[in-house]
Amino acid sequence: MQEQAGSNGLPSELKRGAVGLWEAVFQSFSFVGPAGDVAILLVGTAAFALGATPLAVLVAWALYGLWMVVPIEFAKNIVNSGSYYAYSAQGLGGSGGVLALWYWMGENLTGPAFGVLGLSGFIYLLSSTLSKTGWVWIPIAVATLGFGVVLSYRGIRPSLQYTQWTGFLEIAFLVVGAIVIVIKVGAHNTLSPFTLTPLHGAFGPLFLGIVFSVLDFTGLGTATTISEEVKDSRRLVTRAIIIAWILSGIALIFPSYALTVGWGVGAMKTYASSPDPGLIVFRHYLGNFGWILLILFTINSYLNYMVAKVNAVSRIWFSAGRDGILFARMRKVHPVFKTPYQTTAFFFGVILVIDVVAGLILGPTEAGVWLLAIAGVSIIAVHIVSNTALTVYMAKIRKFKWFTHGVIPSVATIMGVIIIWYSVYPVPAGPVGVAVLIAIAWLIVGAVVAIYFHRRYHESLKSAGTSRDA
Repeated sequence: MQEQAGSNGLPSELKRGAVGLWEAVFQSFSFVGPAGDVAILLVGTAAFALGATPLAVLVAWALYGLWMVVPIEFAKNIVNSGSYYAYSAQGLGGSGGVLALWYWMGENLTGPAFGVLGLSGFIYLLSSTLSKTGWVWIPIAVATLGFGVVLSYRGIRPSLQYTQWTGFLEIAFLVVGAIVIVIKVGAHNTLSPFTLTPLHGAFGPLFLGIVFSVLDFTGLGTATTISEEVKDSRRLVTRAIIIAWILSGIALIFPSYALTVGWGVGAMKTYASSPDPGLIVFRHYLGNFGWILLILFTINSYLNYMVAKVNAVSRIWFSAGRDGILFARMRKVHPVFKTPYQTTAFFFGVILVIDVVAGLILGPTEAGVWLLAIAGVSIIAVHIVSNTALTVYMAKIRKFKWFTHGVIPSVATIMGVIIIWYSVYPVPAGPVGVAVLIAIAWLIVGAVVAIYFHRRYHESLKSAGTSRDA
């Protein structure tokens, strides 16, 4: 397909072949932010799974692999930066694409809080002096968001070259650090963290731990958002998702075991109540040097996430705008950097407002949790729509395989419904409960918006999400 131009002469197609396999791998992997999980975020899993935290992480990783079947199978047939939006449009019709887009926007607008507000909260943990100022989080938030926006704006290759090399170093550090901890634990090593023994055989707490851990792997399919810019996209994007999934398991499962035995299998209840348990364990076994490195890699985790997030969202919105849906005036790419600069700039403005306003009202840490509650429900809804789209699409093009395109997406959908149910019922108390209700309202409004677009723009939606590789 030749590069098209908009009314002002600027191109409206992304640069073909700009990046290769490993850039695509770290576009996906960067969403996991493993150092951030190791330093502080595994407390959500540990609060329920306790000494069986490694088992919860292992099962969540395996289950998330089911969700990756959808982008892997679609990537073999459709090359479009709209990713799940484009896939749903092709599978369920344009209105299905609108539904997936709307649900994904729910995550696009709230998920960046992980980086923008999360890094501020992490730095506050390290300095009681900063946390008492009540305002330092604002420049930290602006700088975090600005870092991702600037790198993404200046080109897909330089932005992902940064995440690639720092990501490799992050994985190596976490694995080596885990090995050192396990060696120093010595005779206290045990396989019980991979069984229900620490939970006295109870499956319920493990399941709740799995629910929290599944969300740690969200974003592994986003190599599809740069599919138009990857060389030999139909082949390499599929490989990239699989490699990113494997690397995420390496970077989280073994370190989660090291943290568990390092803290004490029977003492994980206190681990869950500590604000920075991962840092405590690393400092105890690796000294100040290991502690400082974990801090630096955790900060970099947030920055890498921000780069990948901007790359993904700007391209999803760009694809929808190119199809004339919601972002119709933002279909241009930069003449030099070949990036969707209009959606990138819009993303910066709207996310800055949302996160700063939420932070001023609730404080940066609670605001981050509040926004991420909305993001979690929204992204699972996206997966449910795209799971259905895969089944319909493969039947439509007569490539349907009952297990790959029928059973697996159905199981993944059931799992998604269960996770949403346990996330929203009973409705949590306080601000998080309000966030859950907002998320449910967003899903309902999305259905109304999809019906509206179907009735008013039915004919023009037929070409939405088409493959852009030829």
